[in-house]
Amino acid sequence: MIAGAASCALLAAGCDKPPGLELPPVRTPTAAPPTPTPFPTAPPTLPPTTTAAPSPTGFPETTAVNCGGDPAGREVLAVLRRAGLVTGSTGARVVTGPMCAGTWQWTVVRMPDADPLQVVTRGSPGSLRLVTAGTDVCSIPVRTGAPAGIRAAACDARPPAL
Repeated sequence: MIAGAASCALLAAGCDKPPGLELPPVRTPTAAPPTPTPFPTAPPTLPPTTTAAPSPTGFPETTAVNCGGDPAGREVLAVLRRAGLVTGSTGARVVTGPMCAGTWQWTVVRMPDADPLQVVTRGSPGSLRLVTAGTDVCSIPVRTGAPAGIRAAACDARPPAL
């Protein structure tokens, strides 16, 4: 009996945990020290803005803007009279514009008992030339030759219904 107890004791002393069953060591997390955030010393540099080169008249070509009275609406009406499209007694009056882009102008003229007349002219004040006039002025000369601002006004805009 003593021999059996001794062999059990020897066997138990030689027994250990099988390999691979050990638990990994437990690590306690530690807080990392805060890193200071640097403040910028100067504002960020933005890329330079580019603007379209002005036309000979000073009006941008990309947008139709109010001509500021140069040319004036009366000059557009004079062009229409020379072309025989209106007379002095028709009561024609400018209701929109002239709007300028480059050396071109877009104007809306209203006459009693008629649809609004869109007018596209070009040239410098005092020497305007008629390009086209009518209720739809998005013609080939306008689509192919006018600056983008006039094309947008003439082809995309609808004249006011007054």
